[in-house]
Amino acid sequence: MITTLGAFLAHQEFPAIAAGYRQLLAWARSFGALRRAGVECTGSYGSALARFLSREHIQVVEVNQPDRATRRKRGKTDAVDAEAAARAVLSGRADVTPKTGEGPAADMRVLRLAKESAVKARTRAKNQLKAVLLGVDPALREALSKLTNAALIARCADLPDAGDAAVFTLRLLARRIQQLTAEVKELARRVTKAVRHRHPQLLDIIGVGPESAAALLIAAGDNPERLASEASFAALCGVSPVEQSSGKTQRRRLNRGGNRQTNAALYRIVVTRLRRDPRTRLYLERRTKQGMSKREIIRCLKRYVAREIYRHIQPTSPLDASSSAA
Repeated sequence: MITTLGAFLAHQEFPAIAAGYRQLLAWARSFGALRRAGVECTGSYGSALARFLSREHIQVVEVNQPDRATRRKRGKTDAVDAEAAARAVLSGRADVTPKTGEGPAADMRVLRLAKESAVKARTRAKNQLKAVLLGVDPALREALSKLTNAALIARCADLPDAGDAAVFTLRLLARRIQQLTAEVKELARRVTKAVRHRHPQLLDIIGVGPESAAALLIAAGDNPERLASEASFAALCGVSPVEQSSGKTQRRRLNRGGNRQTNAALYRIVVTRLRRDPRTRLYLERRTKQGMSKREIIRCLKRYVAREIYRHIQPTSPLDASSSAA
């Protein structure tokens, strides 16, 4: 706890459970009115605390971990990190409003997390099935090797139990693949339903599918108004160029930060537009004649797409709605 003038008041530790959060709030308010709280890792370990404080009408500010130079000087303890977080909020160095962690975007995040896990497990099971297939009876292997992947899995799932360990493993892996495929389809259906319920207009944009739209909505969160401008959304997606100038040399470099899943979603949208959208192809031809490489053109297009997406995900204020209606 520090005052608005930066004076240190006290330090106390509490268990990271519901009762501990209530004790923390009561302890903090015993010093006076609590205005702001700095929380690290609001998207993972600190998400529950951030939601609890927000419900108590306390402004939560997301705080990054101290840099390495500071940690080398002061060391690493919970007390040192807590005071550094409080001073980062007070100085204005930390001013990012975290995502709420509740709502359709949070639901889409856990659905996509489960879907990606199921896809990885299915791929692993397919590789294991083909590895086991190499050691089975030659006659059975020759009969199965001519089938497509879908037919192979269906055939292996219906193999009779002849007491052979390899055949039993093939049947077990094939049924596991079928179960994981059903999970992937169900999770994809739920993600699509959530996107259509939250922002159906995103799916009308050229090149934007349910998966890409979900990735963009998850990055923006359920409170996209925290993004002050389209430039901040572009930085969040890692498509805003970073200044790297020195002396008379003025240049910009690629932004390697930001949400990489959202960056990949913008890349997929741009690639789809390069194939199907006439305007994008004309832009590609014009920029190519100006001497730009295809990689540089794709970076520019990702920036334009991020600007277009931002206009669709931002909540419309009553003033904007009345002006558009007029």
